[in-house]
Amino acid sequence: MNYRESFSVGLEGVKTHKLRSLLTMLGIIFGVAAVISMLSIGEGAKEEALQQISQMGMNNIIIQNLPAEDTKEGKDADNKSRGLRLADATGIEDVNPLLSDIVPQRYMNVQAQYGAERVQASVVGTLPNFAGVMSYQPQQGAFFNYVDELEARRVCVLGAGIKRDLFYFRDPLGARVKIGDDWFTVVGVMERKLAGGAEMAGNDMNQQIYIPLSTSLQRFTMDPFESEIDRIVARVGEPDRVREAANIIQTTLARRHNNTADYQISIPEELLRQRQQTQRIFNIVMGCIAGISLLVGGIGIMNIMLASVLERTREIGIRRAIGATRKDIMGQFLFEAALLSFLGGVIGIILGWSMSYIITLYAGWKTIVSIFSVILAFGVSAAVGILFGFYPARQAALMDPIESLRYE
Repeated sequence: MNYRESFSVGLEGVKTHKLRSLLTMLGIIFGVAAVISMLSIGEGAKEEALQQISQMGMNNIIIQNLPAEDTKEGKDADNKSRGLRLADATGIEDVNPLLSDIVPQRYMNVQAQYGAERVQASVVGTLPNFAGVMSYQPQQGAFFNYVDELEARRVCVLGAGIKRDLFYFRDPLGARVKIGDDWFTVVGVMERKLAGGAEMAGNDMNQQIYIPLSTSLQRFTMDPFESEIDRIVARVGEPDRVREAANIIQTTLARRHNNTADYQISIPEELLRQRQQTQRIFNIVMGCIAGISLLVGGIGIMNIMLASVLERTREIGIRRAIGATRKDIMGQFLFEAALLSFLGGVIGIILGWSMSYIITLYAGWKTIVSIFSVILAFGVSAAVGILFGFYPARQAALMDPIESLRYE
């Protein structure tokens, strides 16, 4: 079999019918583009989930306060819980030997002001160990310390977004910021963080201001039935015992809250598994849809190649008459089908990458075009070309030379 001649004749067949070849490739082009763009969305979502989970800490357990029931029994009965309290954090830490650290947090939405600049901010009252437990470090200055907490000092640490909104390019360290009705001295600015999902972080950490918990309890009044603490983050010393530690916390809080379901316990590791499972289903569904596009493209190639064989019957007869073997004829049409798939795959890769970029640009979704998705899409397109080109090529090779020469 003369591969060079078969390739040359196949290429000539594609070049002779440019429009027909392009229309034949459309199914492959859109199929490959769909595979790449869909997988890039999946990879982007996976990466964001990993960043959000790591932001919360894989060893952490999140105890989130839930609003009290809007009923007389839920608010006034003595046997009902009053929500998460600072004493809960202390109680959990005292009875649970698996915990290495615990961080209570109180959230308040207030206005922050510096000079003429005003911004609505989420103020977080917390403890100095917040930065270590959340793997969230100051970019400038330092986080407040336990002396600040003990003496309820009016000091604050700004999130990166708040610093930008209030100070722009000015140095905020040592400046006095008005938070609510009180003035606070800026002692640090946190590094920029990826904004976590509402179910995990509650707020964009870049738009938060951190103050000592004791200061928040003294300076910002609470409603009569408002919970003292909005969230508690507990760090487990041994990663493989997170589930066990969560069970102890559940038992402790159930006893302290008289079995009232006014809190929710979340484990980032379990959230990650749930997201990965959901993402896996999404990838399978999107992959099937893209696979159908490739299948349609393959059928299109087979259809056009069968028509091409019929159209070039006399050419096949002439080639056979001057010495071409059945393998040569089969190779000619097989190369032509593979070439259509190859060109369609290349154009599809470019289109898929462009679609991923456009999705990121206009929809705001993070997309990642991985080497795996490119290889997978291109490999499938090549396989489709060979698979669906084999039957027409075989039909051409099996033609009787004499009958072919007689064909008009």
